[in-house]
Amino acid sequence: MMNQPHRTELATLAGGCFWCLEAVYDDLKGVLQVESGYAGGETQNPTYEQVCTGLTGHAEVVQVLFDPSVLSFEELLQVFFTIHDPTTLNRQGADVGTQYRSAIFYHSPEQRFTAEKVIAEFEAQRIWPNPIVTQLEEFETFYPAGDYHAEYFRRNPYQGYCQVVIAPKVAKFRKQFTDRLKN
Repeated sequence: MMNQPHRTELATLAGGCFWCLEAVYDDLKGVLQVESGYAGGETQNPTYEQVCTGLTGHAEVVQVLFDPSVLSFEELLQVFFTIHDPTTLNRQGADVGTQYRSAIFYHSPEQRFTAEKVIAEFEAQRIWPNPIVTQLEEFETFYPAGDYHAEYFRRNPYQGYCQVVIAPKVAKFRKQFTDRLKN
């Protein structure tokens, strides 16, 4: 019997530096592919340098291709809200600017509904002292960030930013979601 192709779904998420998000989602069971890039701005085909100015309107994002029979969009968002601070406007730690905003670029009305539900559930739990400021934006266009940014943490584990910022996020994720890690 031939293997049936998996139905896949795409999620586009912004939660600060895309290197951090990519490193976590690479390890999540049900994730087939993660690509760093930009979404939500006005400039066509922006460069990393242009996005870093904050003038293009883009956010650093990861585009996550996943198998919803293994990992639901809701579970993907539960990880998302655990690995970044959704209560700081245009900021994640020392990374400041609209390019580091917390945003979910939904691909369907169902994704928007699920995102609203997950945000409401997290708000009701009062995990953070401040309200969630994650923006919900309809997905329009994704621009890949380029080879230099692909698998940055995996390729540069001893680089300063990776050790100080990314490694602790990955460790926290692995500890909290042990049962959801790829083998």
